[in-house]
Amino acid sequence: MSTDFSSHLPALPCHLNGAITTLDKARVSALDRGFIFGDGVYEGIPVYGGRPGQAPRLFRFEQHMARLERSLEEVRIENPHTRAEWKQIALDLIAAHPEAATTPDWFYYLQITRGVALREHVMLPGLTPTVFATCLPMQAPCAGQRAAGVACVTADDFRWKKAHIKSISLLGAVFARQISADAGAVETILFRDGFLSEAAASNVWVVKDGKVMGPPKDNLVLEGIRYGLIEEICRAASIPFALRRIPRAEVLAADELLLSSSVKEVLPVTRLDGRPVGSGQPGPVYQKIYAAYQQAKEQTPA
Repeated sequence: MSTDFSSHLPALPCHLNGAITTLDKARVSALDRGFIFGDGVYEGIPVYGGRPGQAPRLFRFEQHMARLERSLEEVRIENPHTRAEWKQIALDLIAAHPEAATTPDWFYYLQITRGVALREHVMLPGLTPTVFATCLPMQAPCAGQRAAGVACVTADDFRWKKAHIKSISLLGAVFARQISADAGAVETILFRDGFLSEAAASNVWVVKDGKVMGPPKDNLVLEGIRYGLIEEICRAASIPFALRRIPRAEVLAADELLLSSSVKEVLPVTRLDGRPVGSGQPGPVYQKIYAAYQQAKEQTPA
């Protein structure tokens, strides 16, 4: 019986430990601590304008790198690359992709684990980190989702209390996202002790009386790169903005709800637990933020 379970994977380029290979051929040790413990961190960066004649633009690259460095410091893994090297890996992967001539937008995924060792819970020193990266065509929300908004459901936040680390240990997020998948919804909005935290794979924003509010930046949420961007957009547009603990009742009474992430950018939630949010249509604050977001993308330097 064949034991090659990767034969169904496409032969698309990926980076593994300093070399370009393909997804169907990439191999790591069964004793890699990422496989055994989920002992590692990751980052996901949108890349825009990658067609011939256009230099790819890594969106909010410096902010993504700063978050990666914070996550690595938290888990005590040394950063194996400089920022310039991380950027070059993305450019090399795009150049090697067979759809490079026709794909405008990409999603750059990079992952660092502590490395390979015999199984031991202690953070063993001196290991060589395992580095894996891909740059694949962006799977962004469709025009219909932006025009009509999306449905979400709610659940208790049962994950660990170090959500500020962008850890590859994502079983809690997998469970949370499956709740919405089973309900035919796009995301699961989570509450911890009755207060909004985030969604399974997105940050969540509450709009009430024209004011944009989000949970505070602490250990209970992953500070999305859009935290800073949305604050900048609101300031430029004179939209009131605040970060504070938001009780469930305020979320349910919102005029608008927004999701934000690297791939979703900003996306309106128009149904929550089967009930309309506000008017049941994408609202004016979403429209302003989304338009400004597109301008920010175009202004991103190569």
